[in-house]
Amino acid sequence: MGVLLSMGLLAGLTVGTGGDESVRADDLQSVTATSFRSSEASMRDTRSTGRSSRSLRETPTVTAIRRASPSVVNLHGQKTIRTTAASMAGGAPDSFRQVNGMGTGVVIDPRGYVITNYHVVEDVNELNVTLHNGEATRADLIASDPQSDLALVKLRGQGPFPTIPRGHSDDLMIGETVIAIGNAFGYVHTSTEGIVSALHRDVPVNETQQYRDLIQTSAGINPGNSGGPLLNIDGEMIGVNVAVRVGAQQIAFAIPIDQVLETVTEMINRHNNRRMVIGMDGAAVSRGGVQVTRLSEGGSAHQAGLQAGDRLVRINQQNIADPLNYELSVLELGPGDPMQVEFERDGEFFQTQLATAVSSQEFGDPAAALAWQVVGVSVRPAGESFVRRMNSRLRTNYRGGLIVTDVRAGSAASEQGITAGDVLLGIHVWQTAGLEDLAEILDQPNIRRGSKAKFYLVRKDQTLYGHLQLASQGNQLTRR
Repeated sequence: MGVLLSMGLLAGLTVGTGGDESVRADDLQSVTATSFRSSEASMRDTRSTGRSSRSLRETPTVTAIRRASPSVVNLHGQKTIRTTAASMAGGAPDSFRQVNGMGTGVVIDPRGYVITNYHVVEDVNELNVTLHNGEATRADLIASDPQSDLALVKLRGQGPFPTIPRGHSDDLMIGETVIAIGNAFGYVHTSTEGIVSALHRDVPVNETQQYRDLIQTSAGINPGNSGGPLLNIDGEMIGVNVAVRVGAQQIAFAIPIDQVLETVTEMINRHNNRRMVIGMDGAAVSRGGVQVTRLSEGGSAHQAGLQAGDRLVRINQQNIADPLNYELSVLELGPGDPMQVEFERDGEFFQTQLATAVSSQEFGDPAAALAWQVVGVSVRPAGESFVRRMNSRLRTNYRGGLIVTDVRAGSAASEQGITAGDVLLGIHVWQTAGLEDLAEILDQPNIRRGSKAKFYLVRKDQTLYGHLQLASQGNQLTRR
């Protein structure tokens, strides 16, 4: 009606005749031309500056994506997949093929620690990473929990790396806007928007695994998005994208961030406890830091003068904001490394130093403890049947081997790309058929002083070699 009314008034003015108040045709043309020139100038001003138009387009969603994107990384690598079953005895060897895997990760600490899904990094031979700025690097698997489908990897290269702002998942509202960022189908940093569709969803994966208490969202999540962040409208991570309902549209799921942080903290704690003994437990406090809740009598922390109730605020010049931050700072240490601790007690601040000790939990054998310290690997002997199958496939005659179960970040093994699942066959000119062989090798004078040594290993039916820059043993450990 507005348009019709406007056109009616214009027609009346155009054809009006007589009287001083009538509008002449030439007057109308003059007014119209002036109005057009004025509008054209205004449009030129808008186009030249772009300020008005851009401010309207710069929505909260745009701001949220811009805030979070620098901390999102693209993970990719090759996985070795078994395609035929192995014969029980003397049959054809297993058949393997290489497939490309991809996923997403989120940097949670400026030292380069990245959270992703376990299924993204599972069985990946070499984990390659593309950062937001296009820089390529590699990453090492630090710890994982298949049941929760979470993993922690560490970027190689020089930090600090941009980190994701963290939100909370205990106050989410159904209907609030959320954003997913990820490597969808290999298209890096794909961003999609949706809402929180439901909360506390349990989603079965198979007979032995089930995701619990997930966030359901309508944001587009596709293959390659796994491990990427689900954001709130403030650009804070509120979940880790994990799954999509096959055959359905706008039904996807994410692990809530509160659950993620708790699980990853426990995961790193288990990893740290296998490597070293500090002798204390801690808990989060509302004003930041970690409060000591328990001390082991005679342990390193007790000997350093710490008491239950002390609030740890810094470790080796790194601020401690929460238990996750504490565990990551401990993760940076090697067994036997000094630990500078700043803490608060009764409103006063103090400093102390404690020594971390090698844990006997995983290294009951002195040779295994030495392998962790010098080489940077946790190993276990390969069984006889495993060795027979390996020799049959490779047409070799090795007496045995040591299966790598863990690799210490920043170690000689990590720098050379040794990963869990590799089978260590030899160091220098000696075979590593068992832990006793490893003990003798690491006791050689040139090895004890710290030197370069050639190593040999098997990885998925490939025999590989490289050179390890071994750490000097000094007097930190004694073998019995």
